[in-house]
Amino acid sequence: MKQFQADHLSVHIHPNREEAGKCAADEAARAIRAAIVRNGAARIILASAPSQNEFLAALRIPEIIDWSRVTIFHMDEYLGLDANNQASFRYYLNEHLIAHITPAQFHAIQGEAEESQAECRRYSELLAQAPIDVVCLGIGENGHIAFNDPPVADFADPLAVKIVELDEACRHQQVNDGCFPNFQAVPRHAITLTVPALMGGREMICVVPGMRKAAAVRATIEDPISTLCPATVIRQHTRAQLYLDPDSASYL
Repeated sequence: MKQFQADHLSVHIHPNREEAGKCAADEAARAIRAAIVRNGAARIILASAPSQNEFLAALRIPEIIDWSRVTIFHMDEYLGLDANNQASFRYYLNEHLIAHITPAQFHAIQGEAEESQAECRRYSELLAQAPIDVVCLGIGENGHIAFNDPPVADFADPLAVKIVELDEACRHQQVNDGCFPNFQAVPRHAITLTVPALMGGREMICVVPGMRKAAAVRATIEDPISTLCPATVIRQHTRAQLYLDPDSASYL
């Protein structure tokens, strides 16, 4: 394993994506257990994407975490999709984690809500009830975190949750990930947690495997911190760690 710092960000390059996911899960589990010791409970935010497969598989191993003390949030959801739609992030997270554990609570973003602005307010209120202990995220091909694409990312966003229009690069990524059959099938709008909502977590664990993420990873680590690559902001978080495999680290 190779390890180095990029501003405050600790970067870990592992021999393969399975090892990167496992080590990230070990670190996330440590942070969650520490929160339970500190607070009696933990509140975490999770990403939902194929890049998180190995991470979530390792995180759900029995006995690694007392899930009965953990409240789970997720980062984003497409407008108009319900939880039974296989492309929805609720469906993904249920398949890869929730169905395998018994958390204290799983708060789901209702992408099909008739009043989407009211849903944003509801979810913001849930997030505000207590601090977030751990944020487990990925990075998009265009450098997004959650659905904060370059055109809509705001490092000083006054909102915690908002509706965004997805840019073309983001929508193409959903096809590349195998989540939709073609570009036209990808929804144009989504509900997302904002950059400040993500950065407000006590610890950040970022897992980014795969060659298609290599350019975004290079930009995240080497480019100036700006919304041109929203993920660059994680270099300002004092307790953030980035887990890579040889493919995603190949441009460094």
